[in-house]
Amino acid sequence: MYPYGLIGNSQASALVNQNGSIDWLCLPRPDSPPVFGRLLDPDGGHFSVQAVGKSTSVQEYLPNSAVLTTTVATEDGSVFKITDFCPRFYQHGRIFRPISLFRIIEPVRGSPSIVVSCKPVNGWDKEYVKPVRGNSHLRFELAGEQLRLTTNMSITYLCEETPFVLKETTYFGLTWSFAIEEDLIQISNRFLEQTIDYWNGWVKHCSIPSLYQKETIRAALTLKLHCYEDTGAILAALTTSLPEEKAQIRNWDYRFCWLRDAYFVLSAFHNLGHFEEMEGFIKFLLNIAEKHEFSRERLHPVYKLDQSLPLPELEHHQWQGFNLSKPVRSNNQAAEHIQNDVYGEMVLTLAPIFFDERFRHLRTKDHESLLEHLVKLCVNNISKPDAGLWETRSGWQEHTFSNLMCWAGIDRAIKLKERGFLKNLKLDLEQSRKAAEVTINSAVKDGVLRNGPQDSSFDASFLQLSTLRYPDKELCKQTTLRIQKELSWNNTDDGSSFLYRYLRSDDFGKPKSTFVICSFWLVQALASLGLKDEALKVMEKTNQASNSIGLFSEHYIPDGKIQMGNFPQAYSHVGLINAAFAVSPPWNEIL
Repeated sequence: MYPYGLIGNSQASALVNQNGSIDWLCLPRPDSPPVFGRLLDPDGGHFSVQAVGKSTSVQEYLPNSAVLTTTVATEDGSVFKITDFCPRFYQHGRIFRPISLFRIIEPVRGSPSIVVSCKPVNGWDKEYVKPVRGNSHLRFELAGEQLRLTTNMSITYLCEETPFVLKETTYFGLTWSFAIEEDLIQISNRFLEQTIDYWNGWVKHCSIPSLYQKETIRAALTLKLHCYEDTGAILAALTTSLPEEKAQIRNWDYRFCWLRDAYFVLSAFHNLGHFEEMEGFIKFLLNIAEKHEFSRERLHPVYKLDQSLPLPELEHHQWQGFNLSKPVRSNNQAAEHIQNDVYGEMVLTLAPIFFDERFRHLRTKDHESLLEHLVKLCVNNISKPDAGLWETRSGWQEHTFSNLMCWAGIDRAIKLKERGFLKNLKLDLEQSRKAAEVTINSAVKDGVLRNGPQDSSFDASFLQLSTLRYPDKELCKQTTLRIQKELSWNNTDDGSSFLYRYLRSDDFGKPKSTFVICSFWLVQALASLGLKDEALKVMEKTNQASNSIGLFSEHYIPDGKIQMGNFPQAYSHVGLINAAFAVSPPWNEIL
């Protein structure tokens, strides 16, 4: 399992190793080059707090918050605690979320001896940046800006990495392009208290299912940290190049906004009763439409946080890679793909504006015009070859999932026209929906939906059939049960709960690890088919794929309980939330 916890504030984010080292931090944005990158290379930069001698440690989050604690016990019985957080709270009528993180190190028992080391690197060049000493801070010049570490510990000990006995609480404020002018101890304690209060309040206003409450809350907080509020973009993950398979080349940069992933994330937030993320993303999408003259261009499947494209895809050969898995990549060639399912997913993203009276204020001409154009793209791309949702890099073909999402977009458009919307859309949508159903049904073999009319392989994405309310109930049931059988890790109780995305060969051979959200999709599908007991069994097994503090990776190997792929992965936490709602009885049966 990945030994990491995530901290963040929807502006900055970092991974903290359970040994007390911050091993991943990219600034000034999560898709920027790394400042601390030891996650991908021992010499990639870090900010560590380490006990002298042997030690053990335990991580946990403060309840209902994104504040992480790491408690370290040394071999002589001494104990100290590290509290890590990125400030987030209301100030002057708006959210205060500076590009910063704070570390508070407290002696708990005995006289622990520790070493503190802060060694940022200059991005992908992987060169350590020499500090400039101040009275109570270090300053690092990075990318034409300044990274400052303000502290009340000895600057000499910090620079020379000298061990010292922790007798009093030690504070650190790491800030990008601004200095801490107030008393560090006061501001750290105040920010911590206000940040805890903010997250507790945010969780309090979540709708949660009656089952798997703690797991849902942790997943919700994790998803919130994947939202880049400055632009409204939603990140697929906060890391790059964590391998899907050990020492192989399926290593991708996921620190961008996949439109498809954003749709799934927003479906989870809708279940949670949080809608500001949807409003932010819709602004992001509308800006893309206007910026790229949407009326003449199709959507790209993925964008950077500033709406540009993450191109070209680069390999950084001087980086060793996580557990020597190369290459380490930045950017993602998927931005060049045609992926026709995104149009249906974007229709489903916009549809709540017109179905739900709470969003009347968003019913603008711009939004309705964007929705109309997305529906046209659904109609025009039925049966068209593409890279598919799994982003095949060669051999594009007609994918049934793309057709299914086109069908879903058209189906919702018909329902919206019945409500009096989309009046300017002059298309025969009934005929188009029928055409989509015909092409979907052309990929049915032996009563089960397959990857395409010319490809009879199984694909876990069709577990979405019943969730999307496809009208052929028997097809939904048979496809779900057959996928569980054909794509399961093995036929044991544990193994049948974990599914491969597919088992056909792609650009890099056959997949060797299961894909976590597929298990949660299976839970939803079984629940929607009335198979609640089976769904609960799968749910219970799938929850074992999280690490010790409830965070999920993208991939999982049940034998050995190994997390693989980028981490934390938004998809996986979306899956847990939606699956928990699917299997939970209503509250009026519980209270």
